[in-house]
Amino acid sequence: MARTLDGLVLAPVTDQAPGQVGTRTRFAYHEKDGEIWAEYAGGDVVRGHLVGTREGDRLDFRYVQLTQDGTTSSGHCVSRVVELPDGRVRLEETWEWESRPGRGTSVVEEIPADVQQVTGDAP
Repeated sequence: MARTLDGLVLAPVTDQAPGQVGTRTRFAYHEKDGEIWAEYAGGDVVRGHLVGTREGDRLDFRYVQLTQDGTTSSGHCVSRVVELPDGRVRLEETWEWESRPGRGTSVVEEIPADVQQVTGDAP
């Protein structure tokens, strides 16, 4: 099992469609006793939250977010936790909106503490 997500900041490696998370979005993760949660913001996302569970290297969570245009959205995501050769954490994600049409895949990676850059009100 890859190391804990608690206290890590992760960011997408590529932009998604407008109104979704992008490379300027930052996720601040927490983890305790199989529970995971995060706050996220940046780019088109004003504020977002996710909550779920971790079993081994598998995350299963729901997310909700508010975007710059005032739209709220929610969805479901399953992620695989991978430890990169340099020791950073990567999440390989498969997600689906529940409040609107759309699904896809994405990758977020840990940002080392010495290069973290927070955009706007990001955590």
